[in-house]
Amino acid sequence: MKRLIEIFKTIYKIEDLRNKILVTLGFIVVYRFGAHVVLPGLDPGMLGNLKAQSDQGLMSLLNMFSGGAFANASVFALGIMPYISASIVVQLLGMAVPYFQKLQREGESGRKKINQITRYLTILILLFQAPAYLANLNYQLPMEAFVVTSKWGFTIPSILILTTGTIFVMWLGERITDKGVGNGISLLIMIGIIANLPSSVFYEFGSRLEATGGGLIAFLVEIVILFVVFVFAIALIQAVRQVPVQYAKRIIGNKQYGGARQYLPLKVNASGVMPIIFAQALMFIPLMFSGFKSDALSGIGAAFSDITGFWYNFVYALMIILFTYFYTAVIINPTQMAEDLRKNGGFIPGIKPGRKTVEHLDSVMSKITLPGSILLAIIAILPAFAMLAGVNRAFAYFYGGTSLLILVGVVLDTLQQIESHMKMRHYDGFTKGGRLKGRAGVGAAL
Repeated sequence: MKRLIEIFKTIYKIEDLRNKILVTLGFIVVYRFGAHVVLPGLDPGMLGNLKAQSDQGLMSLLNMFSGGAFANASVFALGIMPYISASIVVQLLGMAVPYFQKLQREGESGRKKINQITRYLTILILLFQAPAYLANLNYQLPMEAFVVTSKWGFTIPSILILTTGTIFVMWLGERITDKGVGNGISLLIMIGIIANLPSSVFYEFGSRLEATGGGLIAFLVEIVILFVVFVFAIALIQAVRQVPVQYAKRIIGNKQYGGARQYLPLKVNASGVMPIIFAQALMFIPLMFSGFKSDALSGIGAAFSDITGFWYNFVYALMIILFTYFYTAVIINPTQMAEDLRKNGGFIPGIKPGRKTVEHLDSVMSKITLPGSILLAIIAILPAFAMLAGVNRAFAYFYGGTSLLILVGVVLDTLQQIESHMKMRHYDGFTKGGRLKGRAGVGAAL
């Protein structure tokens, strides 16, 4: 505790770091304030049906990622998810479309063009999602909830407000990245998730104290399990260890650098949490096509909207495994690694340079990616098992899935940036024995 107090004092002494943290907190306050500003023309006291709908199925996930703005029918109701969807589409296009591949090779100028295209695509997605959200409002809320009922008085202005709200949230995220600490977009998602934690814990605690709730012991057991899953998630996100020994002995260049051998940067979990975000975005598709009305789905659509059902979790886990391989292929280029080995005078003993080296590296990556992808899939579907065990839905989301991994990953990234600022000025960081490891996942990609 004493060391933690000293760290806070040190942070306060570093003017640049102090200002960055204050700017970040200021933007977060603006974001949380906007999540409670109801759309003009709606009676805030008559949103009960919408809040009840947002406690069920995939709607609860959407509401969690928006920090409750979805259920509040706020100006930020659509949150940052349209931008996330646009980013995923652009990254997929980078795999198949030569124009986007060219932009990715152009460095900073190409990155700016890609960001601009992502913004335009976000607006296009919003022009579909905003009317769908308003259609759901008309479906869920009584007529008395609409103070203004005309198309020009409510619908058109609300579409513009929802679109502008998401664009403003994007702007907040970019400003946090430029002027504050951490990755802004990821930080806003994390804040939305954390906003639901106190009420979720309080509700779960109250339910356990009921006659059939299991008592205080059951609640403590849940907390212990949550702690174990939390530690497991940290270990997975920080899975930056080298390949297994039998591969590491072969995948080393013989050239010495400062007396130490140069290992290749192969990771068990090179893709971070991006496969979960990819898969989750696709699992939202049936809900989007139904205009956010989950009870309007039937058949296959209804099966894939039941987050505790077998088919939802089976397909979800399978997609995570496939996307892990896909995203690893995007960020790990065996051809480039083989070329870098050759340029630096390194080689893999027993493997011919060139095509054989590329094939060997690709084979090794496929083998070490499998356990990482399976662990990622297991964590992703843990909330479903928690719900089946009787944990309330809101609290169960913290037992795994996108929420837990984003929460852990963003915290690690932010702490790593703060520690870097402190070490640059010759202060001790959060750890004395070594560097705090961040992740190569959602923060960097978003």
